[in-house]
Amino acid sequence: MSSRTGSGEAATHCPYCALQCGMTLRRSVDSAVEGPAITVEPRGGGLCQKGWTSTDLLDHPERLTTPLVRARKGAQLVPARWSAALDLAAERIARIQAEYGRDAVAVFGGGGLTNEKAYALGKFARVALGTRNIDYNGRFCMSSAAAAGIRAFGVDRGLPFPMADLAEADVILLVGANPAETMPPFMRYLAEQRARGGRLIVIDPRLTPTATSADLHLQTTPGTDLAVANALLHVVVTEGLTDAAYVATRTTGFEAVHDLVVGGYWPARVERLSGVPIADLQATARMLAGGRTAMILTARGAEQHANGTDTVSAFINLALALGLPGRRGSGYGCLTGQGNGQGGREHGQKADQLPGYRRIDDPAARAHVAAVWGLPAESLPGAGPSAYELLDSLGTAGGPKALLVFGSNPVVSGPNARRVEAALHRLELLVVADCMPSETTELADVVLPVAQWAEEDGTMTNLEGRVLRRRALREPPQGLGTDLAVITELATRLGHGARFTAEPRAVFEELRLASAGGPADYSGITYERLDAGEELFWPCPSEDHPGTPRLFADRFATVDGRGRFVSVEHRPVAEDVCDEYPVYLTTGRVLAQYQSGAQTRRVEALSRVAPAVFVEMHPELAGRLAVEDGDRVRVTSRRGSMTAAARITETIRPDTVFAPFHWAGAGRVNSVTSDALDPISRMPAFKVCAVSVQRVLGAVVTE
Repeated sequence: MSSRTGSGEAATHCPYCALQCGMTLRRSVDSAVEGPAITVEPRGGGLCQKGWTSTDLLDHPERLTTPLVRARKGAQLVPARWSAALDLAAERIARIQAEYGRDAVAVFGGGGLTNEKAYALGKFARVALGTRNIDYNGRFCMSSAAAAGIRAFGVDRGLPFPMADLAEADVILLVGANPAETMPPFMRYLAEQRARGGRLIVIDPRLTPTATSADLHLQTTPGTDLAVANALLHVVVTEGLTDAAYVATRTTGFEAVHDLVVGGYWPARVERLSGVPIADLQATARMLAGGRTAMILTARGAEQHANGTDTVSAFINLALALGLPGRRGSGYGCLTGQGNGQGGREHGQKADQLPGYRRIDDPAARAHVAAVWGLPAESLPGAGPSAYELLDSLGTAGGPKALLVFGSNPVVSGPNARRVEAALHRLELLVVADCMPSETTELADVVLPVAQWAEEDGTMTNLEGRVLRRRALREPPQGLGTDLAVITELATRLGHGARFTAEPRAVFEELRLASAGGPADYSGITYERLDAGEELFWPCPSEDHPGTPRLFADRFATVDGRGRFVSVEHRPVAEDVCDEYPVYLTTGRVLAQYQSGAQTRRVEALSRVAPAVFVEMHPELAGRLAVEDGDRVRVTSRRGSMTAAARITETIRPDTVFAPFHWAGAGRVNSVTSDALDPISRMPAFKVCAVSVQRVLGAVVTE
């Protein structure tokens, strides 16, 4: 790993969300200097609370610095030498595969891993382990938007345009997105848009801080976004607001969608389904059509449903009918969540993909990647199950008996988390590589501590498809390596060490070859170009290519170059309310915490702001349940329960409660959430399920 030990300064990027805000880290070299050992300064923009406090974990007293092993099930985790821990993991992997077959060992990755680590992990699974069983937590993030983008445009890139283009949009429609809390620096682009006279519309069941700043807020019943999108398109087509020339020359399939929305999604019907007034549906459609430029952006609120792919397709249909994709200042995009949610799925962590965003069932793709790896194409395993299906199968008769986890905490972040936790308990071997203890490391048989973000070099790909350089400020603590080192050491013990390296630059050079010619072509991107300050967006097929900040200007990535309308029907949520479970539950994030909270819950400044989980409910619902602000309530679904303090607010619908998912234990909201899956993307339905809510008598919570 490259070091910045001598300079005491590194230009890098925030370790959290997909904005990947630029920052400069500076390390004090004088022990007599008061103040923090490492300071953070924004570079090229602002930072949120998480970014400002991102270095607090580097020297945290709870940081993992020594391998831990469990001699047998039920025994305690105890410190071990690196060689002993790696030997134990490799020996058990080899024994399990000898007894049960190659697919008996599975890999679960993370959307925060660098491109180099995501690539190496996918290669490790398919080459060193020879298993088809690999997926990652990005499946829980934006897989529905990816699937919809591929079938409409032929390619998936979160934003097919630079974020700076947002300021040029006369109208922006945000669907299920709350960037004011989930990625606050993003709001500067919306502020620039508003300063130019642009208008903002937000679709969300909650009056979020983002929705509060909007010109119009459509407060939908959870799970009805698809119907709303079809109603908006109904207004567009019946009022003659489509871009007829664009539809005729750049798209296909419009006629069927036209007939569907005209015949079935008139605003009065959708008002009854969604709770959105007819006038607001009409005003939204007219604003989008009346702007010189317009953008439609979706996020997890629209996507984390059992019909998430179809929901995104409905909004893409609206964008195509208005002629938005490919026009400067206009288009459709998805707000990626995790730090490398884009790059993490492009290079092989996803069950059905090979590097370069190639399909694993494509013979040409298999031949290309196998040639780079020096293997026959037929030796590569095929597609495995999706993330939740993989986790659910662990320890079953036909499922994997061992799991290696890199950069994820599925005990907290998985849907129907009690079931996921039970599956992990069934394993014969659980190996977890991480930098901090988590609810998942607590269950592991082998824990392998790894370097943190400020101690490694590599690249990340942000939500725009722009490749960014991560640079190390310092070496990791004595004896620790990066995830790449762990992968290489395990591969060596499994007889494949010659095919792997722990050097990020060497891994990236191989990634360039493996991605060449694929949809996500990185072959023209080099560390040297990035270090020289070039802003490079994929695809970038050669070293003299400038990169592609804007897609679809002339054609889409489909066979015929046309965007595809897809007919999609609204259907009831996978689990609707009933007498026993009469309230909708929706989940999300809060400003001061991130993902499963294994890291941010340990940052004192963040925990002061958001110390505990809560359940947000409307005063009308609270009155019916005799709940007062601060009372402890129990939220129960068909799968389990969670308890938390009630937070009474008029910003949520009376038929809905909201809870953030960053906490474990009794406050783990994913004990309650649904594991119903989208049939195309295999995205779990995190965003809506049916629950009952009761006050826990005699319990008052003060924060």
